[in-house]
Amino acid sequence: MVSRRTGRAAAGLMLAAAVLAGLDAVIVRLLAGQVHPLVIGFFRALFGLLAVLPWAIGRVNLRASPWRWMHVLRAGLKLASLVAVFVAFAHAPLADAMALTFTMPLLVTLGAWAFLGESVGPGRLLGVIGGFAGILVIVRPGADFDPWLLFALGGAVLTAIIQLMLRHMSHADTTERLVAWNLIAMAPLGLLAALPVWGTPSREQLALLALQGAIGALNMTLITRAYGLADVSFLAPLDFLRLPVVGILAWLFFAELAPVSTWIGAAVIVASVLLSMRRTGP
Repeated sequence: MVSRRTGRAAAGLMLAAAVLAGLDAVIVRLLAGQVHPLVIGFFRALFGLLAVLPWAIGRVNLRASPWRWMHVLRAGLKLASLVAVFVAFAHAPLADAMALTFTMPLLVTLGAWAFLGESVGPGRLLGVIGGFAGILVIVRPGADFDPWLLFALGGAVLTAIIQLMLRHMSHADTTERLVAWNLIAMAPLGLLAALPVWGTPSREQLALLALQGAIGALNMTLITRAYGLADVSFLAPLDFLRLPVVGILAWLFFAELAPVSTWIGAAVIVASVLLSMRRTGP
């Protein structure tokens, strides 16, 4: 059981992480049309690496990892997922794009059943079906369909694949090495991807990119600390605070109001994820 004081502290950390995630999306939108998403992806990886490098040096034995090429593959997928979400944030309504990222746990459940042979009972299956119903409500196939939202969905799919890889890799590697290897491999991959579309950012743009990298590193730290204080079952629902935070920031910065269908679809997805989490049996 989590004490009330510890629970409040963990919830506060998750709220702060939600605000940082919202600011991350705002920075991407501010840079849209000025800095290519691949260049944003490279600087995100670079500044993230610079943030953890002092911690990694001398504390993490990188050569002890048995997953050399798997780390590179995972870093490439992580970079692709970030860029896909950046494209969605740059062009699609922010609240819609953020809501679709919440489908990742449902996709992990589906992938674990299809590729890892894990049991998926009626409760989880109902949660997956409900989640995809929520996607349809947000995407609104037909006249109102926004193709940029497919990038957010693609980012969620790639993140789910990464999570499935981590389930396998974590059996023979430490969390510290997984984090360090990911950032070390992602920075050079990001540079290679960005070179064909390279445009040197201005001072103001570079400052925003550096801020985004610091936000990403701090966000990861806050979430890690929160999960060290409280149980997953207590904290996981608080991750959905990102949606109202992004909705508020989109309105404050860009006068962007999410339609009712976005909130309805998001509510369906959130309820489906929570249902899938609670029904852990076959």
